[in-house]
Amino acid sequence: MKNRMKQLIFIAAISFFMTSCHDDLDQNPIDPDSFTEQDVFANATEAKSALAKLYASLALTGQSGPAGQPDISGIDEGFSQYTRMLFNLNELTTDHAVVGWGDPGLPDLHGLYWSAGNDFTGAMYARLAQEVSFTNAFIQNASQLPDEEAQTFIAEARFLRAFAYYNLIDFYANVPLVTEITTDLPSQSSRTELFDFVESELLDIQDLLLDSNEYGRVDKVAAWALLSKLYLNAEVWTGTPRYTDCVTYSENVLNSSYVINTTDANGNGSAYDELFLADNDTNGAQNEFIFTLNFDGIYSQTYGGSTFIVHGATGGSMDPTSLGINGGWGGYRTTKALVEKFETSEIDLPALNSSLGGTLSDWGLVGDLNNWGDPNEDGNPDEDADIEMYEISTNQYALYIELADGFFKFRFNEDWGVNYGDNDADGILEAGGANIEVTAGTYLVTFDLDNLTYELTEVVAEGDKRAMFYTDGQTLEIESIPQFTQGYAVTKFKNIDSNGNQGSDGSGDFVDTDLPIIRLAEIYLNYAEAHLRGGGGSIATAVDKINELRMRAYGGPSGNISSGDVTLDFVLDERSRELYWEGQRRTDLIRYDYFTTNAYLWPFKGNQANGTSVSPFRNIFPIPTNTIATNPNLIQNEGY
Repeated sequence: MKNRMKQLIFIAAISFFMTSCHDDLDQNPIDPDSFTEQDVFANATEAKSALAKLYASLALTGQSGPAGQPDISGIDEGFSQYTRMLFNLNELTTDHAVVGWGDPGLPDLHGLYWSAGNDFTGAMYARLAQEVSFTNAFIQNASQLPDEEAQTFIAEARFLRAFAYYNLIDFYANVPLVTEITTDLPSQSSRTELFDFVESELLDIQDLLLDSNEYGRVDKVAAWALLSKLYLNAEVWTGTPRYTDCVTYSENVLNSSYVINTTDANGNGSAYDELFLADNDTNGAQNEFIFTLNFDGIYSQTYGGSTFIVHGATGGSMDPTSLGINGGWGGYRTTKALVEKFETSEIDLPALNSSLGGTLSDWGLVGDLNNWGDPNEDGNPDEDADIEMYEISTNQYALYIELADGFFKFRFNEDWGVNYGDNDADGILEAGGANIEVTAGTYLVTFDLDNLTYELTEVVAEGDKRAMFYTDGQTLEIESIPQFTQGYAVTKFKNIDSNGNQGSDGSGDFVDTDLPIIRLAEIYLNYAEAHLRGGGGSIATAVDKINELRMRAYGGPSGNISSGDVTLDFVLDERSRELYWEGQRRTDLIRYDYFTTNAYLWPFKGNQANGTSVSPFRNIFPIPTNTIATNPNLIQNEGY
């Protein structure tokens, strides 16, 4: 469906949230002259076009591409797109992201001080309301079709409705439950009632969905995966733990045909980055994606989706062309709390030099690293002696060393009468030649006395390759959020394919990269957490699955853990490392009681530089003010 997803329309029901009569975040009626119910539901083939609209309403924002004819008015159209709102509500509110833009209501999210009139919380509410309206209309109309294929379409629509309610439970807790077209003002349902509905729908449709489906459409594994997510959060949402059920349905997913992507198509030593490239529908990543929203730079243009996440995270001295775009919007970065969750191994210079197998020689390095061998500055000649190299074979020398910005030369026996430099910076040495410039880093320095050549090979600490940050010109610490250069930039999502080619939109405006909403790696971590919370299963399986993710992350077994390492906090940190910027973080922190409390602080939590706790009512968002005003049956969430 990726390249064929059309902005198809049908006559939708009046929104069950009853916002369609108001200007603020209205859900615009669909134009009846464009297409009629009779046209759309004439047969299963036509109904499939309407089904595409149900998927598209989560990926796109209206009827005419990136802007113009929006589904939801009263807010910038690009702002109202589902995954853009998911990022703002579930990532920007946490340790994973800050934003420098000052749009009204946007800084409030990271500071955790939003109000009931916040445009962004209201836009998500309206977007999900629209999805429920669209799915209700589709289910009612498609149920008249006798085709067996149409029954599969209905099951998919029920999944999408359940998914919308899953989000509504998470974000707003108590909302109306409406499953048919009606103009009556609906009553408010409790979180438990909504939970029970989502559970029953997914259990009912699991055998109605296809065993496997077209890329971009859900199958029965998607129902199991959403049940896994639902049960993992049951204790928070209903007060009743369902971790055993989480383990059960996670196991169903683990035993399915979905597999973790291990294809390193671009040969950079990591298969993880393939998940977030412009060809992630074909490069092997698709085998891990259980539920995706699909984007195409030509056929499904939006200022949300992956266009938003790639452009919005690009700024400072970053090269937009390396990310497949024409420019950055200079907004989103991350905090040190995320950066410091990634483990990097220390470079053990003594061990590396020992591995050379040679003996110390009279050839050494002299330069800024040792005050150019001048013992007069502090009177201690030992501190300023040349750094001796190891002779690893006849007239062949090597040394692992950490160097600062500066210059050096090769010198024999600390005698300026025998020294070599490089006049042309071409790797060829000349007696008494020019000083050799070097930038700070750790290097393997080799010196071939026979051929008078040398090489500097930078040594990079092996570590977690999921840490995809841009640091040049960026500070780790954030003193002023509006400054893009404060906080590391995130380069996880790109509009280039596995071969380094730009996405399909040659202008670089719109991005091809699909966004995984549920992928297998998340279910691995659901299983591990539910097991630790008493849900049964096997610690051995939990360790094996986590190590499968870490083998991919480290490019080998160096990051593997044992059962003694698997604690609840470890799993939470692993979720952060694996799933950052994928719309999960706020929900995870709430489950651990870390989101509003002082048990875990991050920069500018609670609008304080060092972080502070906030009132617990902020674990859920407010029902939009205009919705409360429209429907007297609704009661605002506590605190708003």
